[in-house]
Amino acid sequence: MSQPPNQPPQGGFGAPQDQPPTGGAGQDPRSQGGFGAPQGAPPGAPQDPRAQGAPPPPAQPPQAPAPPQAPPAGPPQPGYGYPQQPGPYGQPQPTGPYGQPQQPGPYGQPQPTGPYGQPQQPGPYGPPGSPGYGQQPGYGYPPQAPYPGAPGTPPPGAPGGGSKNPFKGRPALVIAAAVAGLLVVGGTVWAVTGGGDDGKKPVARQSPSHGPTASASADPVNPGDGSGDGGQDSDDLNAGRKAGESKVLWYKTAPDAPGSGADAPGQWITGKAAVKAAYKQLFAFDVEDGKPAWPALTFPQKICAVTPQKTADDKVVIAYMSGSASSAKCNQLQQVDLNTGAKGWSGKVADGTLFDSTISVELSITGHTLTVGRSMSGTGYDVSSGRKLWDKQKYGASCYPAGFAGGSKLLAVSACGAGSTTEHDEVQELDPATGRTRWTRKIPKGWRIDRAYSVDPVVLYLTNAAKKTASVAVLKDNGELRSQLKSDDGVAPECGLAILDRDLTGCFGAVADADTLYLPTEAKSGPNEVIAFSLATGKEKWRVKSPADSAMMPMKTDGTHLIAYVEASYDGGGRIVSVPTGGGSHPLTKLLQNPQGTANIEAGFFSKAVDYVDGRFYISTTRLTGNDQAKEKLMLAYGK
Repeated sequence: MSQPPNQPPQGGFGAPQDQPPTGGAGQDPRSQGGFGAPQGAPPGAPQDPRAQGAPPPPAQPPQAPAPPQAPPAGPPQPGYGYPQQPGPYGQPQPTGPYGQPQQPGPYGQPQPTGPYGQPQQPGPYGPPGSPGYGQQPGYGYPPQAPYPGAPGTPPPGAPGGGSKNPFKGRPALVIAAAVAGLLVVGGTVWAVTGGGDDGKKPVARQSPSHGPTASASADPVNPGDGSGDGGQDSDDLNAGRKAGESKVLWYKTAPDAPGSGADAPGQWITGKAAVKAAYKQLFAFDVEDGKPAWPALTFPQKICAVTPQKTADDKVVIAYMSGSASSAKCNQLQQVDLNTGAKGWSGKVADGTLFDSTISVELSITGHTLTVGRSMSGTGYDVSSGRKLWDKQKYGASCYPAGFAGGSKLLAVSACGAGSTTEHDEVQELDPATGRTRWTRKIPKGWRIDRAYSVDPVVLYLTNAAKKTASVAVLKDNGELRSQLKSDDGVAPECGLAILDRDLTGCFGAVADADTLYLPTEAKSGPNEVIAFSLATGKEKWRVKSPADSAMMPMKTDGTHLIAYVEASYDGGGRIVSVPTGGGSHPLTKLLQNPQGTANIEAGFFSKAVDYVDGRFYISTTRLTGNDQAKEKLMLAYGK
């Protein structure tokens, strides 16, 4: 994420725009052969560049530097991505753009330079337009460096786990009380204090002999017995547990990984199993006692992408690499039943046209459709059979799909007119069954869609590198602007760095229901707050303070309450709390208090996935360090 003076920009969102079209021509579905009947193939693959309109590099970028070694004993060593780099915002910002005095906003209101009219505070990221601008390290997939020494990446040998102070290095979004035209309508601009193969169609085929295999006897993850003894790992994580603290129901140590580290993406909880991907394997644990729910699946190459969502009948799709060479693609797909471990259909994703590769892919599920995003296009498949449904390719004035966001709705973000005077982004809602466009919203020149905080309702986080500003826009069901957020506080959901990919939904801590958006403020030196914003007006409805000296992060809503995770601090384990979302007061209710004895594990994950289901809290790492000397934990389950 980023930052600048909060004077409304003179272009883009800063000034009223001509009303852009809200309808877009859709693409006809292409009902073609897909991946065919159930196969025994596997998953995995790296992330692919999604350059904004520009062709992505033809070769796979090197992996990011290895994460840190085992943390030393003592206080928790939290880490949410790479160490923060100093940005250009360390100096006080001028009163207005280019050092000129502030001018009245379009509605006659003077615009403050920052929160409460103060100069902007230092930010941890590099200059706008550099890798990492407008991004936040932390939750989900760890950042992949485009090349050694790239801006925003640590030098070789440097720790990869982020700031060791849990209260520093969190990019913050400062919302200025400015009035600026966004997408034609007046709103408020947010200023940021930190960054934040062959082209053939897939056909049905038999599973290759090198596909994923069950590995019950050689499962490197501790089977566990529900008492927390960890099998081969003798740590007693419940030792010294105090009255009122939850207990570790079970935990698992991580499988072997390369010394440079490995990805461990995804975490899915069903009524029977807690399922976790790690390097080349997929593990499933009984939710109650942690014993293997089914034999682990081992893939021939590393897992490179997963669907964050699961289907209504608990199926997911995993992508894995085509080989180990630098030219390998993230194009091998495998459907898996989370409850049984049964392998469904499998297949290969074809490359697109020139520069449109599968070096990395994005996967998402919307209803009965699996969307696979390449670097400059996307394809929809029937998630149950693997049959190809449609393609989303170049359209209009050189608009190339650059990212997809799935869930209850399917969004496509495209980069249009790259390098021309009309360069801009567009967002569309697609019919997941046909790929046809339901509506199109053109984003004014100079603004980039970096994140989708929510797909239903649509809440977008946008940045303007030239103006060093950012904005959060809420769209209606037809794509028209509904509101922009207004606040004087900084907010800081944890987002993957996504140097090359947009990774639209890779943020933790941004939660929305039908009429409210919940965002955490930055935790600089103590407790933070969660603010509830009205999606109708963009204004603050209420706020609640963290009960500990650490960040409180929204996780989900259950209809009447917001469920949040209070991260582990130096003197206590994490907590799960609930907050009433209705009118009146909003008291915190503690659902779980994790033991202090595991605070260092909770806080020490390089990056993490969390969930609270049926009274149990699940937390897992999404990045393995590869340190053979450390008893690295993969996943823990807490309960009463």
